[in-house]
Amino acid sequence: MTNEKLDLASPDLVNENFEKLAQLFPNCVTESADGKAIDFDLLKQELSHAVVEGTKERYRLEWPGKREAIVTANLPTTKTLRPVREDSVDFDNTENLYIEGDNLEVLKLLQESYLGKIKMIYIDPPYNTGNDFVYKDNFTQDSEEYKEESGLKDEYNQRLQSNPDTSGRYHSDWLSMMYPRLKLARNLLSNDGIIAISIDDNEVDNLCKICDEVFSEVNRISIAGWQKVYSPKNQARYLSNDYEYVLLYAKSLDDFKVGLLPRTSEMNKRYKNPDNDFRGDWKPGDLVAAGERSGGHYIVKNPYNNEEFDVPSGKHWAFSESRMKELLKEDRIYFGKNKDSFPSFKQFLTEVKQGRVASSLLTYKDYGHTDEAKKDFIKLFGESGRTIFETLKPVRLIQNLARIANTQNGDIVLDFFSGSATSAHSIMQLNSEENGKIKHIQVQIPEQTDENSEAFKEGYKNICEIGKERIRRAAKKIKEETNADIDYGFRVYRLDDSNMQDVYYKPQEYSQANLELFSDNIKPDRTPDDLLAQVMLDWGLPLSLKIEQAVISGKKVFKVSENSLFACFDTGIDEAFTKEIAKEMPLRIVFKDSGFKDDTAKTNVKQLLKQLSPETEMKVI
Repeated sequence: MTNEKLDLASPDLVNENFEKLAQLFPNCVTESADGKAIDFDLLKQELSHAVVEGTKERYRLEWPGKREAIVTANLPTTKTLRPVREDSVDFDNTENLYIEGDNLEVLKLLQESYLGKIKMIYIDPPYNTGNDFVYKDNFTQDSEEYKEESGLKDEYNQRLQSNPDTSGRYHSDWLSMMYPRLKLARNLLSNDGIIAISIDDNEVDNLCKICDEVFSEVNRISIAGWQKVYSPKNQARYLSNDYEYVLLYAKSLDDFKVGLLPRTSEMNKRYKNPDNDFRGDWKPGDLVAAGERSGGHYIVKNPYNNEEFDVPSGKHWAFSESRMKELLKEDRIYFGKNKDSFPSFKQFLTEVKQGRVASSLLTYKDYGHTDEAKKDFIKLFGESGRTIFETLKPVRLIQNLARIANTQNGDIVLDFFSGSATSAHSIMQLNSEENGKIKHIQVQIPEQTDENSEAFKEGYKNICEIGKERIRRAAKKIKEETNADIDYGFRVYRLDDSNMQDVYYKPQEYSQANLELFSDNIKPDRTPDDLLAQVMLDWGLPLSLKIEQAVISGKKVFKVSENSLFACFDTGIDEAFTKEIAKEMPLRIVFKDSGFKDDTAKTNVKQLLKQLSPETEMKVI
């Protein structure tokens, strides 16, 4: 006997009717702003033999909230990025970045500094399985409404919410999250760059449609399948789910040049050097081709015993007679170990394509599998790594995707759903193997770990702490194993409100008591490091540029990328200081508006720079 309580309510006939219609016409179930709904126009069509006039048809993907998603992508942000030196490794010299914060805001902040500069973007976003989180970008809510609705009230004001598959806007909320981020991501790609997105069955169809819209269907490279397990699951209810997808899109397919994967030892094993040829290993290639061809029949004489060879009827020599004579002189025709066999052509290993074309089936043999991903992580974190982070991708997956993207020294790989920072680990591993100088940027919202989780017990309060620690440990391991001369560091930046004061007073509300608010337009808790980061973003300079610190005439000066930018946020800026700094002829220089000795000094500094360093552009904040 059950002990279920009576609901003491009459049947909900509307819901019952909805479910009946959904059973009969599942294609008429859609999503509206209020949740699941019936598309009555489509239902009318299902119940009619004639075409029912209704909303004008068009080929495109629509969902409730799409227009808001477009607006969300286009809205400017007043946020900034603040450096966190204590969490960074080799802050002043490294060219790698780790950014903590909502990736929508971060992508907006990177628009000027990294416009068209990213060679590859890899992301592993929430798969919308009903158990994970999605970002909620409701720009019409104020911050308090937002906190109350999302249930997140920590210092990061995270914009995350669960998205169960019973939600009336299950697909719509996920699409509204992805769409603006993909639009902003496209702007950052170089013309020869690509984006690679991991996804599973839940949203692969919808993701393809929005990628076709954002990147254009003509720029689709592949919907590749990644073989995520090395053996089928016999306990599967229906079919063993052995693979996921990686969607690959180019910014411009005409400009993209696909990279090659390394040749396998099996491929190279066929190349040997039985005659000690000074040109190295080779394998015999066929000199005979099928079909008749003009000039394709002639005598080839063995120079060792004068035996003559010709091809049979219906076939021809693969080379012209003149070219064959050249090959004989170059000792590229092989007559066998005893020099008395039918001739073949020497194909030297050094002359073949130094790599192999990737398949659209990303096998675990080349790209790793989920068990390998877990083992990669355990090698760094020990046995506790089994439960610290659950959803992991193998290092080799992203490493080989970077090869397919044809990343070269100086290129940048961006991951704005960084998670455990596998992509950072992958790029360091790739650099160590190929003596490379590929840079990486990680972006991750500091989603809090559950207080009962193993991660929390190990001291990791949020996902960012796990990601940063993984980069440190992976760097240490790679350096110990390879001693490669690569960039092992990373600069940490944290998303925050603007460094500038928020002033809401109207002129008539000014009083002597609050006039001191305007003596400095910079918030009192902000450091010169904070101001420099915002200046670099506003001026469109990459945050990865080398930063040096110097003292000139007793004042602290930041030198960014040698003389690309000088910044001094000390007070008492005067003519004497300007004369000294002008000797280095910086391209740009910035001061605090309140940093000048007085108004006269401000005017004189500007004029002195024009005279002594006319190429210098001066700005104040």
